[in-house]
Amino acid sequence: MATINVTDASFEADVLGSDKPVLVDFWAEWCGPCKMIAPALEEISEEMADQVTIAKMDIMENTDTPGKLGVQGIPFLALYKNGEKVAEKTGAAPKSALKQWLESVV
Repeated sequence: MATINVTDASFEADVLGSDKPVLVDFWAEWCGPCKMIAPALEEISEEMADQVTIAKMDIMENTDTPGKLGVQGIPFLALYKNGEKVAEKTGAAPKSALKQWLESVV
């Protein structure tokens, strides 16, 4: 399953209301590290499709949710389970490190 796009309007239903854990990647088009990890997140979304949904939120197009959540740096990854944030990670990392971190918190 490929990554999905979430918006301020769909965040509650797509992320908080999901019956499966959701990793949200807060990113922006101008962010080099965000672009660097995007292919890795796409691959991880395929490899771990049965365990987690990976969602992407463009912080320039959707300002309400990142503001409410206190997102201050990007890329910012936040894992939600049963409507609650259970883990977060700021900054870029190699695919192996991202996948290892995600597997440890899912």
